Amino acid sequence: MRSLIVIATLMLTVVTTACSTIETRPDDTARFAAEQYKYFTWRSKPLANPGGSADPLYAMDPIIRDEVTAQLTSRGYVLDATQAQFSVDYLQATALREGVSSQDASGGIDPIPSARPNRQINQAMVDNAHALAGVQTTNNIAITFNDMDSQQEVWRVIVTKIVEDVNRVDAATMRTNLKKGISKGMSTLPDAN
Repeated sequence: MRSLIVIATLMLTVVTTACSTIETRPDDTARFAAEQYKYFTWRSKPLANPGGSADPLYAMDPIIRDEVTAQLTSRGYVLDATQAQFSVDYLQATALREGVSSQDASGGIDPIPSARPNRQINQAMVDNAHALAGVQTTNNIAITFNDMDSQQEVWRVIVTKIVEDVNRVDAATMRTNLKKGISKGMSTLPDAN
């Protein structure tokens, strides 16, 4: 019985991870590690919002800065503008991407009528075909590290999150997703020397 619980927990973890709507694409860390950096600073100042705009970028800015700084300091890097060897910056953009085709999403539901022996179509397959097909909105954040002397990029990661509801911005969910994405994206960074 105990082994079944362990297997079930392991399977749940794998399925949850595989179905995550957060993707990360980190660059290779060899160039960054070779420089043996210790001190960093932010390349730009935090965004000011004097007009009280409801744009999600103003809510994201302090979260991104806090999470990136926390990830770096947990690896031994020190935030110090006077001794900084590399600077950190980010770009945020919303994009659209095409989902999977309805036939791929549904396990064989095809808009062209055809005979499929031993194939039972159920409502779950139809719902999956509709949910996974079509255009999806994504939030993309590129976190970049630049060498202070050469001003050249030495590392970057792109974090992409599929947005389920573009009309609703929930600060708590945004913080959770940004923390998860940034943590996952920066997991390949080496510790400071």
